[in-house]
Amino acid sequence: MLEAAIVVGVGASQGVGAAVSRRLAREGKSVFIVGRTEERLEAVAAEIRESGGACTAVAADATRSPDVARVFETVERDSGGPPRIVIYNAGNNYPKDLLDLTDEDFESSWRVCGFGAFLIAREVARRMVPAGGGTVIFTGATASVRSRPPFISFAAAKAAERAVAHGLARQYGPEGLHVAHVILDGAIYGEQVKSRFPGYVEKAGEDAFLSIDAIADAMWGLHCQDKSAWTLELDLRPYKETF
Repeated sequence: MLEAAIVVGVGASQGVGAAVSRRLAREGKSVFIVGRTEERLEAVAAEIRESGGACTAVAADATRSPDVARVFETVERDSGGPPRIVIYNAGNNYPKDLLDLTDEDFESSWRVCGFGAFLIAREVARRMVPAGGGTVIFTGATASVRSRPPFISFAAAKAAERAVAHGLARQYGPEGLHVAHVILDGAIYGEQVKSRFPGYVEKAGEDAFLSIDAIADAMWGLHCQDKSAWTLELDLRPYKETF
């Protein structure tokens, strides 16, 4: 039986979630990919299976407690136990001036980043810790540690997600759960930036962006760390990025 991994927040094939899923599958994990758009999930899952990996698509909303529990139940049913790796990559962003932000904008960001992270953390504590632990990684952003307009709602939400990760690490690290928070400090060279800002991408050049495959490699490296030297927080940025 293959060890199972869950990746929450899988959308486009050229995105961080899909890249991490492919990396885990290449390492022999049975990957359960989670997102709200079934069509996109199935496309990524088919791509992984065509390359010889094991992948199951699970359509779910990470902000709904029953959905999150169902994801873990699906893994336990299909693989015979809880996952050994969980990646929480869900997020949304509404870059607006403070006066233009609606109540719904702010709450939506918080629900996906902060509340969703809490729901995942709770299931991890309930299921993985009694089974000996494993690795859980939260995808952060520059906004996790720095708030500035027009990203105030996103920063508040990402700071909440970071707080969940740090608290989870301090409570359950001694019981064998490796928790890591990965700050992506820069634009990601994925489908979203290439489709929305083609002129900027062409002008800046590919090496001005974070590579989705390099991010996936870094996350896999976190899982492979010896327990005598675990990383809690890792920040990744292109060498050209100012900080």
